[in-house]
Amino acid sequence: MRSVSDLGASHGWRLQRGLLDDGREVFAKTGAASEVFASEAAGLRWLGEAIAVPEVVEVGADRLVLSWVRQEPPSPGAAERFGRALAAMHRAGAARFGAPWPGFIAELPMDNSAAPDWPAFYGSRRVLPFLRIARLPAADVALVERAVERFAEVAGPAEPPARIHGDLWSGNVLWSGGSGVLIDPAAHGGHRETDLAMLELFGLPYLDRVLGAYREEWPPAEGWVERVPLHQLHPLLVHVVLFGGGYRDALMNAVRRVLAL
Repeated sequence: MRSVSDLGASHGWRLQRGLLDDGREVFAKTGAASEVFASEAAGLRWLGEAIAVPEVVEVGADRLVLSWVRQEPPSPGAAERFGRALAAMHRAGAARFGAPWPGFIAELPMDNSAAPDWPAFYGSRRVLPFLRIARLPAADVALVERAVERFAEVAGPAEPPARIHGDLWSGNVLWSGGSGVLIDPAAHGGHRETDLAMLELFGLPYLDRVLGAYREEWPPAEGWVERVPLHQLHPLLVHVVLFGGGYRDALMNAVRRVLAL
């Protein structure tokens, strides 16, 4: 890159906007050598087979360089197009629950090895590993473990693995080209309701339009709204691990709602 502007830092990574010799604008994330860069690149390329994502320009042990996304204000029409695109991405599917690359969410590693079904994958690969490092009181841990024991019972109708983003909060949806562009995935074969629940957790501009268009394209199974807390357990646990006990009340409220299903 012959021109660089500093964009600050996130999770210990340095973020930069640059200009390549051929005139292309790029976004660069650099830091200590880690599998996280290759994991993100693999997820972007996989999702990019079905939805708009930045191009992976270069990936190395200590960096990831992506095409720059020129952002624009969100609009109702863009939200509807994004909802339809999200449904198409989910329908593109996955070979299994999990992924053939190491998983990460922020800087935290995740186990992407296969499991026989989604409740088993979600419990053993997503919820329980983060519960072990969340430093919650013993009574809270016991309630979460009770909820995990109910996953197979409350997960709703079985569905084949969907191609999901895995960390779909509003900061990972850039508005560009009249729709949403996805960044920073924790991509894997999972349950499509996980992405929808993540959008509900932290909000998104014109979310009602996104979900309305999604339902027209591929309606979620009956009862999906009641299952939203189930799919929010993992992201809430991640936030407890990363940011502390401020998210404990939200987590335990979701746990109680799962136990009441």
